[in-house]
Amino acid sequence: MSLIDAGDGAGAGTATKPLGFSRRSFLIGLGAFGALGLAGCAATGGMSVAEAERVYGPLPNERFPVPAVNLNKVDPKYLRRRVRYDSKEAVGTIIVDPRHYYVYRIEGDGYATRYGANVGRAGFLWSGEAYIGRKAEWPIWTPPKEMIARQPEAAPYANGMKPGLDNPLGARTLYLYQNGAYTLYTIYSTIMPETIGKGISSGCVGLLTQDMVDLYEKTPVDTKVIVLKA
Repeated sequence: MSLIDAGDGAGAGTATKPLGFSRRSFLIGLGAFGALGLAGCAATGGMSVAEAERVYGPLPNERFPVPAVNLNKVDPKYLRRRVRYDSKEAVGTIIVDPRHYYVYRIEGDGYATRYGANVGRAGFLWSGEAYIGRKAEWPIWTPPKEMIARQPEAAPYANGMKPGLDNPLGARTLYLYQNGAYTLYTIYSTIMPETIGKGISSGCVGLLTQDMVDLYEKTPVDTKVIVLKA
C-alpha cells in the first residue's frame, strides 16, 4: 500500500482459513501490501544453534499458538543479533534498511539490535521518515480498495479478515504514520521464514513473529521510524 497493502483495523474474532487464497498468496500479492548445519555449539548468525532454537521456538501462550521457525529456511545472517551501529538517533528509533533486508532498533552506545526482514518488491520501495501511530496484537486485516482492484480474490475480505495465523499481519503490527495520518504501511509479523531476505510486499516490512514480538514489546507509540533508500 502506500506503505503496505494491508489496511486498517484491529479487533477480536475466530481465525478462519481462507479457501483458495493462502497467506502466501496474500503476501506475494500484497502488491499492496541456509541451513543452520549440524547441532552443537557452532555459532550461526551471531548465536549458537541451541540459542537460535530457543529464540525462534514456538510461542504456545499466544492467542493463536505460533509454531517454531523452521531455521533451515532462514539464512543465518538474518537471525537476530546485537551489532555495532553508529547513529545519532535516540534509543528505540527503528531504522529499516531495505537494500540489505534488515531492521535495526537503536540501543545506544554505538549498538543496535538487528532483525532480518522482508521488504517491498521492485516498484513498491519507498524511503523517508514516519512514526508508530498505533500498535495492535492479532489485528484484523482489511485490504485497501486499490488492492482489491488488482486482486479481486481479496474482495471477500473487504470488511476485514479475522485475526489468526493466516492473517497477513500476523501476531503483531506497528502502524506507520506521517503528519497524523496512517500511511497504509506497517511493520508486521510473519510465520513464513522463506520470505525473510526477499522483496515481496508493496512497501510493508515483515519480521519473523518471534522477532516482531521482541520489537513490539520494546516499541511505544510515537517511536521514530526511518526507512533508508534501497
